[in-house]
Amino acid sequence: MKLQHYLGGLEGLPEPLNLEKKVFVEDWEKRIFGIHVAMMGLSNHLGAALPQYPVEQVPTTFRDEWTWASLRTGAEGMNPFDYFKFRYYEKWLGGISQFFIDNGYVSEEEISALIEAPESAVVEGGDPAIDDQVIDYLRRGDSPRRDVAHPKFAVGERVAIANTPAGAHTRLPGYLRAKVGTVQRIFEGDYGYFVHTGDGIGDPMPIYIVEFTPEELWGPRAEPGANALYAELFEAYLQPIEEVK
Repeated sequence: MKLQHYLGGLEGLPEPLNLEKKVFVEDWEKRIFGIHVAMMGLSNHLGAALPQYPVEQVPTTFRDEWTWASLRTGAEGMNPFDYFKFRYYEKWLGGISQFFIDNGYVSEEEISALIEAPESAVVEGGDPAIDDQVIDYLRRGDSPRRDVAHPKFAVGERVAIANTPAGAHTRLPGYLRAKVGTVQRIFEGDYGYFVHTGDGIGDPMPIYIVEFTPEELWGPRAEPGANALYAELFEAYLQPIEEVK
């Protein structure tokens, strides 16, 4: 995605953003956050992700994979005009609703009917085993680490950042594409991303912290005295310098 995500450093952007300080602006945002958490805690990938939950035994009709990548893909796939029009949790609502529609859990007509229904008509409660699984997930999480690190690059090595084709989702900041930086740290393990994004990540691989100078990123317009920028990047986004000459 080279449009609405990772806009840092682009020239001609409007005045500094007025960031909302409240975590939840409206009460419904708490509910959509809770729905997302429940979907994460019931996702079928948890059967393979550490610590290997018995998610197949949970009596839920939700039998799909839902990760942070799923949520981000829904947001990044929005029409750019809609993306900038809606607030943070409005994007969540749109992405989650579309996921349920696309996977046959609910229809647009059913959603419309629920919007018109009184709040008392909404069904509450459920099987306690579902709650137990979600709470267990909240306590223990899921780790994408699969092995010790097998890095191709070393600390102190200069690396070039790939300019991969835009896909449905990426973890590569747009303003780092085709830039050159220095490896400052290699994380201890090989880490997967649970889903394959189409731009190189998905299977377990090393993750690096790469340092970039302001001059490298912004050129002669870099502000004097600015600090270096550090980015955590999957190995698929790094290339040897000689490959880009």
